[in-house]
Amino acid sequence: MRGLHADTGYLLYRLGLRSGQLFNTFLQESGLRLRHYAVLRYLAGSEGALQRELSTRLGYDPSAIVGLVDDLEKLDLTERRPSPDDRRSKIVVLTGKGRAFLRDTDEAGRRVTNDLLEPLDAGERDALHTLLLKIADRP
Repeated sequence: MRGLHADTGYLLYRLGLRSGQLFNTFLQESGLRLRHYAVLRYLAGSEGALQRELSTRLGYDPSAIVGLVDDLEKLDLTERRPSPDDRRSKIVVLTGKGRAFLRDTDEAGRRVTNDLLEPLDAGERDALHTLLLKIADRP
């Protein structure tokens, strides 16, 4: 019988769990969680997104996206605007305060990553990143 540490899926799960715990600990000071950060980070790379796009791209249930965006709006980190393509739809955009928040949290994100990957040298980190990119966005 194989041990848990021989199972790559389990190791990925453990790494994700640990990463989430470390980052959530930092984010709790602001009242946010990693899921909120994921929405903000996605929006930072776009000119805004429909809620259904956020749901699809981030892999969250549509009802969860509504709550996350509501939370972010209350903190003035995002806002909903009419879609230029469909006036019935709203796009979610990052506010100036949201961009500033991301700038402040980027350093914390780097610290979490550095803590997790501390045992690896630069070449191993690059190789891991390349391999994760190869599998991360598969359906």
